[in-house]
Amino acid sequence: MTRQEQKLTELLRPTVEANNFELLGLEIVQAGRHSTLRLYIDHTDGVNVEDCALVSREVSAVLDVEDPIQAEYLLEVSSPGLDRPLFTPAHYAAVVGQKVEVKLAIPQDGRRKFKGMLTAIEDDMLIVEVDGKPYRLLMDNIDKANVVAVF
Repeated sequence: MTRQEQKLTELLRPTVEANNFELLGLEIVQAGRHSTLRLYIDHTDGVNVEDCALVSREVSAVLDVEDPIQAEYLLEVSSPGLDRPLFTPAHYAAVVGQKVEVKLAIPQDGRRKFKGMLTAIEDDMLIVEVDGKPYRLLMDNIDKANVVAVF
């Protein structure tokens, strides 16, 4: 998570939680001159479109007042979906034994993408088995990770 994402998480978490949702995480997606601030929220009863709209309105008010992002951006509020994004060690621990896709910030073993079974977590490392071979991936080097939906 970048420093800006950490600051935004700290800024927005109280507002999301005040509306009885969990802020799973957020990401800033750059696409040329356009940016998207994407928040992932969750609730024990699930998340619907109205929930996303409510949180979007509340978070927009905070962002308008605090103005933490200087450039233009689009705000998106989303449920985690079937391919749930993973942000924290607790998120990884909850999906041990499931298939995950991990994209690293800095390549390891000549690659940045790993798709396989999350077999264990040891200290600050994920153990992901890809094609029968275990890879030890440093959590601090993870750019993006999510559960792979199985149908």
